[in-house]
Amino acid sequence: MRVVVNQLPALGLKTGIGHYTVQLLRCLREQAGHDRIEGFPQGWVRRAREFCAQARPYLEGTKSEPTALGTELPRTSRLRSKLLGSLRQFGRSLMAQHFRLVCALRGYDLYHEPNFIPFPCEQPTLATVHDLSVVLHPEWHPVDRAAYFQRHFHRGLARCIHFLAISEFGRQEMIRDLGIPPERITRTYMGIRPGLGPLPVAEISRILRDLDLPPRYLLYLGTIEPRKNLLVLLQAYCALPERLRREWPLLLVGSWGWNTVTVADYLHREARHRGVIHRGYVAERHLAAIYNGARALVYPSLYEGFGLPPLEMMACGGAVLASTAGALVETVGSRAHLTDPGDTDGWRQAMIRVIEDGDWWHSLRTGVMAVARPYTWDRCAADTLRVYRSICGGAEVQPEGGEPANIRQYRQAG
Repeated sequence: MRVVVNQLPALGLKTGIGHYTVQLLRCLREQAGHDRIEGFPQGWVRRAREFCAQARPYLEGTKSEPTALGTELPRTSRLRSKLLGSLRQFGRSLMAQHFRLVCALRGYDLYHEPNFIPFPCEQPTLATVHDLSVVLHPEWHPVDRAAYFQRHFHRGLARCIHFLAISEFGRQEMIRDLGIPPERITRTYMGIRPGLGPLPVAEISRILRDLDLPPRYLLYLGTIEPRKNLLVLLQAYCALPERLRREWPLLLVGSWGWNTVTVADYLHREARHRGVIHRGYVAERHLAAIYNGARALVYPSLYEGFGLPPLEMMACGGAVLASTAGALVETVGSRAHLTDPGDTDGWRQAMIRVIEDGDWWHSLRTGVMAVARPYTWDRCAADTLRVYRSICGGAEVQPEGGEPANIRQYRQAG
């Protein structure tokens, strides 16, 4: 069996889909045995694409804080958006042609697209659909991305013979909203990155000092974008008593995404003066210390297809305050404290309690590592490889194997 996986999402700064692609490919190759798992693109094409991916935040203006975006002349903003959209469309067209040529020359048995919309090709095609936020809530996404999905998403689905969903929530959403038969969707849970776990106090302190971070804080980790609901979090945090904000700053770790002018404006006008610290993208080697150093992870997302940071926080033994949105109830709901994403006062009260009530804080940490433990990339790869072999062998894809105890409870609850 010879399978090609599109590794374009893994190039440049990585978000959730990039990490999924990197870790899945790593574990697939370790488990493949005599089967061949190859990434596309390779060689100079990969290097050129990686350079473009690294340059993209500078071209889009998202590398720095987006205060200037709010003051940019509307005509200039539209022209830049149109130009970048044209360049992306041209790049996609070239890459699609190159991919089809590579597939024809190498004769792959299966093509796996890990990022929603597959390239056209003659090979049987499998796609991972991480969530339906672009389809159901296009207002949360850049205009060009929403337009691209509108033009190509359903055509891409029609080219696939099977799909992977990264949560049961996502699988049921695809069945309900896309009308895909259940037997054509296999759930393959994502995993927790290697190296995340409890650390000695001395090591945590040393790394936080090296990064010039405070010794204690509340943490948000993730891209700053509309569906992450950061404005509600900032407003709730700024409403905390001044003494708590002075002793427990709110640390935001993550790059600026899109449509962030409102959040950036509030951060500059109010939140920065009330204990909020934004540090942008942080190297993966420091993430374990950042998770370990936090009193709690605060994650108020409006929608999640999976939600890696809450599970990663639990893998480090930490307390999680999460929203009731999407797959979060499924993955961390058994041990996290859950709050409606729109309940600003509920988030304020939860943050006060996790700071002041030591017994409650300890209870939120009890058993969290057991919740996180089953979510491994080895398991994700094994489940994915089983789908590959079923498709290439002409057999019906078998249902998922065993599942974590908290997921059984979620499924039984309906």
